[in-house]
Amino acid sequence: MSNVILNCEKSFSSVDLSIIERFIEFQQALVDKDFDKLNDIILEDFVLVHMSGKTQSKKEFIDEVIDGTLNYYKSEIDEPTILWDDENRASLIADVTLTAKVYGINGKWTLNTVINFENIDGEWYFSNWEN
Repeated sequence: MSNVILNCEKSFSSVDLSIIERFIEFQQALVDKDFDKLNDIILEDFVLVHMSGKTQSKKEFIDEVIDGTLNYYKSEIDEPTILWDDENRASLIADVTLTAKVYGINGKWTLNTVINFENIDGEWYFSNWEN
């Protein structure tokens, strides 16, 4: 059973849909604490910008997911939009409601999310996440 829900009435091109599916895969990997999946789909120079303004590198972010500092339980993605920079760079913009325990605080937060993707050898990878 997936802990990631896509709430969307739009239809997408196959390329846009592949980005959305990659984001769903990423959100599920957060819930599952799947180190290998997270490590595989996040680029080395990835930067996460938390809603507090705190920034984290790929390693810092994954380490906190795995050690339980960041616990994700459910993700709801509402009406995503894909914006293109060029054929190999795109951004997914959506309101994402996360049920989580973050730095010891349980809650449900709706984040105005912008996540940037890069296409390398036909696969989409995460380069930046701002929420």
